[in-house]
Amino acid sequence: ILELMRIFIDEYRMDWDRAWDITTRTCAYTNHTILPEALEEWSVSIFEHLLPRHLEILYEINRRFLRDVSVRYPGDEARISRLSLIREKPSKKVRMANLAIVGSHSVNGVAKLHTRLLKEEVFKEFDELFPGRINNKTNGVTPRRWLLAANPGLAELITEKIGKGWIKNLDELRMLEPFAENAVFQKRFNDIKRRNKENLAVLTRGLTGVPIDPVSIYDVQIKRIHEYKRQLMNILHVVYLWLRLKEEPDFKMHPRTFIFAGKAAPSYAMAKMIIRLICHVGEMINDDPMTNDILKVVFLPNYSVSLAERIIPAADISEQISTAGYEASGTGNMKLALNGALTVGTLDGANIEIMEEVGEENIFIFGLHADEVLELRKSYDPRQYYEKDAILKKAIDLIADGLFSPDDRQLFRPLADYLLKRDPYLVLADFESYRKTHEKIDLAYQDRLSWAKTALLNVARMGRFSSDRAILEYNRDIWHAEPVKISSENFEKAQTDQAQQTVWKT
Repeated sequence: ILELMRIFIDEYRMDWDRAWDITTRTCAYTNHTILPEALEEWSVSIFEHLLPRHLEILYEINRRFLRDVSVRYPGDEARISRLSLIREKPSKKVRMANLAIVGSHSVNGVAKLHTRLLKEEVFKEFDELFPGRINNKTNGVTPRRWLLAANPGLAELITEKIGKGWIKNLDELRMLEPFAENAVFQKRFNDIKRRNKENLAVLTRGLTGVPIDPVSIYDVQIKRIHEYKRQLMNILHVVYLWLRLKEEPDFKMHPRTFIFAGKAAPSYAMAKMIIRLICHVGEMINDDPMTNDILKVVFLPNYSVSLAERIIPAADISEQISTAGYEASGTGNMKLALNGALTVGTLDGANIEIMEEVGEENIFIFGLHADEVLELRKSYDPRQYYEKDAILKKAIDLIADGLFSPDDRQLFRPLADYLLKRDPYLVLADFESYRKTHEKIDLAYQDRLSWAKTALLNVARMGRFSSDRAILEYNRDIWHAEPVKISSENFEKAQTDQAQQTVWKT
């Protein structure tokens, strides 16, 4: 925004009003998260040193903007301070999100809940000032990569039954619904899933040295490592299951392989500690002869798109367990469901819309809702959940006392202290609901044909989450660009090239 204004004013000698009109009609802002660390604030002193002309333009934008706010809300100095592009105290910072809103003609969230939170909480006063500017564009994923190329066996089965129109129009997957009831089709789906799991087992053995059993449930959480995404709750549940297997003779569960992958930001110490805990827990549990035929944990290194293309077609369970109100949308949830993995998740981000599409009976929802999270925070005491469940208490105590880090008994004590003293993302509050939901998953998996039916209905009802739909909505409501036709010959060639690349890579 600032650079475009500089070019218009300094290089093309436009007057301010014309330059601002073109700039705001050109720029649009997609907000991808409500997390404070992502709503960036940049030091004014850095601007002064590196971008002095841009800072001058910023000050003029802010002066004119705050003049208009003052006319709208005369005497409301507190509101003027909150809306300002500059935060004055404790040190002067440029509020980049505020600049993006003021300098754009459209501001959008990437899922219905996310957009509602933007309008009602994060940018509430901007929504009042610019009614209609904030809008929703739910994310989408490309079926050409995440089904056609990544899962050729399933893609071939789909095309055999309904033709290949789904490749360009994912809504056509709805034609699969009648086949979801067919036992022969269910078995063929299960056979494809089994082959994908066998392929992933070979890859996992090569990357980690850990043998995993394709007969087991592949329970997958693959995403950026972050506290709000709650990989910590997942690995805590693994320890919980391990203790039950060891201490409760009557406890039975279907063999389960917990698969993690993802990266932490370079300076994100807590996220890196969570990765270390996953790896340490996996190392111990995988070597326990009493349980390792039932329970395995692997952390696949160097997560990438190429690795995701191998994991996603093999997944049985998709872990989408963020604290409600924090995940803007998610796209891994879409990719996994498109490939027939069943979601266990909170009512957060696009999980809500996935549930609306696939049906409440075809997804495993647990935990607090976003408004309940806000209410509980006012009086939250994590220790009451810790004291209430003896196995949970023991799991946290073992982590704190160094069972999983014998070379450094204090290594993971900060994680236990974090859970018991702060637990900002309500891991312990949601834990009981989470573990009970996993018991339902275990029971449901016993009927493999019924499970296949549910998985196929997830595949059939994921048409809304195509990037084609998302791009069309952006173009219709924000960009207003003329569509460009691509000849069917070029499309077929691109499709063939991508499939050949996949075969070569495999």
